Amino acid sequence: MSNKVRKAVFPAAGLGTRFLPATKSSPKEMLPLVDKPLIQYSVEEAVASGIESILIITGRDKAAIENHFDISFELEEVLKEKGKIEMFDLVRSISDIAQISYTRQKQALGLGHAIYQAKDFAGSEPFAVLLADDIVDAEKPALLQMIEVFEKYDAPVIATMQVEGEAISRFGVIDAEEIEPNVFRIRDMVEKPAFAEAPSDLAIIGRYIFTPDIFAAIEQTSPGSGGEIQITDAMRLLLKDRPFYAVKLDGKRHDAGDKLGFLIATVEFALKREDLGYDFREYLKSLKLDSQQTMHN
Repeated sequence: MSNKVRKAVFPAAGLGTRFLPATKSSPKEMLPLVDKPLIQYSVEEAVASGIESILIITGRDKAAIENHFDISFELEEVLKEKGKIEMFDLVRSISDIAQISYTRQKQALGLGHAIYQAKDFAGSEPFAVLLADDIVDAEKPALLQMIEVFEKYDAPVIATMQVEGEAISRFGVIDAEEIEPNVFRIRDMVEKPAFAEAPSDLAIIGRYIFTPDIFAAIEQTSPGSGGEIQITDAMRLLLKDRPFYAVKLDGKRHDAGDKLGFLIATVEFALKREDLGYDFREYLKSLKLDSQQTMHN
């Protein structure tokens, strides 16, 4: 089995209920963070980390994702005719970004079930899984940080971050020992524990590197809450037979699948833009936030 991570899987078949009605007919992965859809940030991260082939797991009403990464002949012709070469290059670069294929998850039966759809795509190779609504703003791409650990230890790697207080109960949580700075060997993991029962303050976030034996573990995993096959349950099964590692990422993670997290990410990404940052910062400074809060109270 190759030790090189060349393939990445993007589960994108979820219903996006937290963003209804916007996601009634438009995929949540296509929500724009400033002017780029969420999924494009993660695809760019994967490509910058050395990924060569990408599989996006889609569902009904997700054609917009395929269209986004496809060539848009009419749009490109119009841009060329109007001499908008910079914009033409921008649009064309999206369709040239990577070798992307698609498969359908016919029912949304959990993240474990979605990942299982990639069995033929992965074959005998290790592969990465990226959740598009977890945006990691980092100097060194988040996935590359994980690939370096995978290549060192030749074992599955998950991304983790510290979560303070009661919020930990919204995540999968690891019980682990730190074996080098920001790298942990996992002893156990628990899905959404009560705050008092959480084994640590280290939460699992939407980046994984798996070896092909994860598929056999998913096959042996019984459906959990809501009839869904949880990837955490499959990882716990695999943990009995092989080591698992976690990387505390160097960077800032935004939960863009949550309304508040999405708004925060939008503000922070806009402030970093050369073309928008200064004017947007000046606008934010002009807001009389205290008086607005008073109006709502």
